[in-house]
Amino acid sequence: MAILDVQHIEKHFGATQVLRDISFSLDEGNALAIIGSSGSGKTTLLRCLNFLETPDKGTISVRNELLFDAADPATQSEKDIRKKRLHFGMVFQSFNLFPQYTALQNVMLARQLLAKEQPEFKQNKKHMFAEIEDHARVLLSQMGLADRAGHYPHQLSGGQQQRVAIARALAMQPDILCFDEPTSALDPELTGEVLKVIRALAEQKTTMVIVTHEMSFARDVADQVIFMDGGVIVEQGDARQVIEHPQQERTRQFLSRYEGDR
Repeated sequence: MAILDVQHIEKHFGATQVLRDISFSLDEGNALAIIGSSGSGKTTLLRCLNFLETPDKGTISVRNELLFDAADPATQSEKDIRKKRLHFGMVFQSFNLFPQYTALQNVMLARQLLAKEQPEFKQNKKHMFAEIEDHARVLLSQMGLADRAGHYPHQLSGGQQQRVAIARALAMQPDILCFDEPTSALDPELTGEVLKVIRALAEQKTTMVIVTHEMSFARDVADQVIFMDGGVIVEQGDARQVIEHPQQERTRQFLSRYEGDR
């Protein structure tokens, strides 16, 4: 059953069309890898899913709930954007951790802010915050960072910071976890530890959309692959089939650059 359904998304920046008629669906528990050259529209698509950008055309639905319809202003209210973003946990290239907070505090922060908006917050603050902290510590432990909970971002390696960012995204219990080139800001020796975490999430059937340039990782971990070029989907399908036996010439040309990584 499709948890995410994207239909006919288009996006312009001024006179430049960055996304052209993008349509795909993703089943619950599956991982989708989006590959393509720089400038192909991958990150813009991910930002549209998380409502960091507003598509000019098309629809986005999660669990059969229409979240966005470019033709319906009622689905574009600014006051509803934050609620819609809760469906998508976002992990950025550059970690985006708050430097003044510890790893544990970074993971807890968003849920604490949401808790403060609950009517019962004043009466149940202590219990709610304790529950949030317990959950955050479990997530840091899953990331292999139980002993780094009290460390600040500058005291962590890049790989550790990215794992904190993953824990922070998971803390919100999103329907879909989104990664934008999660290893691009890491040294090669740190890339493996982040990919290992994402691989474990895939094994746990976490629904994910991953923009990546790691071809072997996409082939072995993702259920589906989309190859984008020039703002369009050139080819999509089973991950291993697309990467090992691409049908389109543009896909073959792109993948030929990564022969050693396939």
